[in-house]
Amino acid sequence: MREEQDIQSDSVIKQELLDYITGDGIPKDAIEWYERNLNCNIPGGKLDRGMSVVDTAEIIKGTPLTDNEYLKAAVLGWGIELLQAFFLVSDDMMDSSITRRGQPCWYRAVIYYLLKMHFRGESYYVDILELFLETTFQTEMGQLIDLITAPENEVDLSKFSLKKHSLIVIYRTVYHSFHPYALTKSILIPLSECFQIQDDCLDFSGTPEQIGKIGTDILDNKCSWCVNTALSEGLIGDVELSVDKSGKERDVFMYCRADT
Repeated sequence: MREEQDIQSDSVIKQELLDYITGDGIPKDAIEWYERNLNCNIPGGKLDRGMSVVDTAEIIKGTPLTDNEYLKAAVLGWGIELLQAFFLVSDDMMDSSITRRGQPCWYRAVIYYLLKMHFRGESYYVDILELFLETTFQTEMGQLIDLITAPENEVDLSKFSLKKHSLIVIYRTVYHSFHPYALTKSILIPLSECFQIQDDCLDFSGTPEQIGKIGTDILDNKCSWCVNTALSEGLIGDVELSVDKSGKERDVFMYCRADT
């Protein structure tokens, strides 16, 4: 039953998005390009965020969701996955990353079209809109802190610290991955920090086959957990990282004893 609902809701939502951009003289090749983006960018992730919305709705209700209830929960889940894909592509553009699922982004407006189509008549419609807008603002603020802390062309480790890393994580990862309602902050904030630390470690040591991209955090002078931990343990210092960009990554590997 669950698998059938998944397939049906995904099909309905995808078709709604395609129908939305069809018309007004939109050429066929543009529609096909848009469809390829949907097929490549969304399924490429783990979909944990989107599926957790459906699971949570069912847990709260205490009984299996009706088809209509499941579709509404799936729409919210898709909205989160679309927003996450937008954040990823924005991050890649800011960082000049080499690979990430291999496709460009699409306009964010489709998120709000889906919300309007399925929730406009609900009393909580404005609350949902505000949540998506607030989360977008918070995440982009995290991106801002990240960028001004570690510009690629200027290595200044005095700006780095585990405290700064935690602040970046809270804004960049917490709010759009684990929205921290008051009663769950003590659990979800540390959980999201753990999630980001794991991501930093995978970027540092994972292969493209394992993580689906080429890790560039250290090469890009990112305020990552790996560098901050090495700094706090006295394994590296300003002298070791005050080198040209081509040698930066190698020095960090060597001084973190990860060159094996």
